[in-house]
Amino acid sequence: MMTWARGGILALAATLAAALPLAAEVRALDILGREVVLPAPASRIVLGEGRHMAVLGLMHDDPVAKVVGWRLDKAMDPPTLQAYRAKFPQIGAIKPVGSGNRDLSVEAVIALDPDLLVLSLMDAKDPGMEQARSQVEAAGIPVVYVDFFSHPQENSLPSLQILGALTGGEAKAAEFAALYTERLERITSRLSDPSITRPDVFFHVHAAPKGCCSTVGQGVFHDFITTAGGHNIGNTAVGGVLGNVSLEFLLGADPDIYVATGGAHMAARGGLVLGSGITPGEAELSFAALLKAPGFSALSAVESGRAAGVWHLFNDSPVHIALIEYLAKLFHPDLFADVDPEATLREIEARFSPVTVPGTWWVRAHD
Repeated sequence: MMTWARGGILALAATLAAALPLAAEVRALDILGREVVLPAPASRIVLGEGRHMAVLGLMHDDPVAKVVGWRLDKAMDPPTLQAYRAKFPQIGAIKPVGSGNRDLSVEAVIALDPDLLVLSLMDAKDPGMEQARSQVEAAGIPVVYVDFFSHPQENSLPSLQILGALTGGEAKAAEFAALYTERLERITSRLSDPSITRPDVFFHVHAAPKGCCSTVGQGVFHDFITTAGGHNIGNTAVGGVLGNVSLEFLLGADPDIYVATGGAHMAARGGLVLGSGITPGEAELSFAALLKAPGFSALSAVESGRAAGVWHLFNDSPVHIALIEYLAKLFHPDLFADVDPEATLREIEARFSPVTVPGTWWVRAHD
């Protein structure tokens, strides 16, 4: 009797074990439609762009614990890195795997024995990076492509959900996606009437008073301008994502709205300084100096107070939803009087970010 019971229990246990998955295998189609299969959620990640640590931070309380290597060309900005370092000192142990644009050390990646390498859509267009990706995969390391930059509105949420699926952050990725979608639909629904006038907008990226003017043609900020109800005049003047136009072009176009982008990196060029680690006073002084420069001060947008400055690094994170809100309010103040992009940033920080980073994210001209 005991023999039968023991045999029956063992047989039942074997049957139940066969019915259960052998491992916590995870699968996702990356932004290029490539299937990525991991035996378990990734816990040793190499980031092709160091600033995507903050994207992981939207889904994980301790994203640093999951990252063993990163490429430093697209690194975190210093104040954000400082905030992460203060809370997660182990961030100093993350190894660099390349520092130049589209430069990746295959040997350094393989030596870290990661279970996932995260690359960007921009990498997929580079022959050298394609060769590096092939070598990494040949070593048995899965590679996933994401995109928060080239086509941010089309690809940011899918990319967030891809990373969520592969790192065990599905729940928080879905929660962020719900917030993003609700805020975006509020904007698009109010702008759905085709009779609404879309103001002409000039986006001056990496804005400085000399060397005018770099602007956007396609993708990235162009998408934000269009969604926020503006008409990007750089779209017809610049063939690609970025390009240059003359000050004479800008003065001749005399846009309804002038928007400059900047950051701490522009201090050395005497340009617009704002973003993480920048005080409102610093941002206002640098913006006032920019607008007083020859040519800029003659723009109708400057004279009427319809000029603004925004942080450039909104361009590579799904947190850009707050920037879209800001632009919609700038372009159509009556339609979006109740929208508070500052409150959106505070909510994202409170609900999703593991760190708090002080800064000034936008600044307005005074008419």
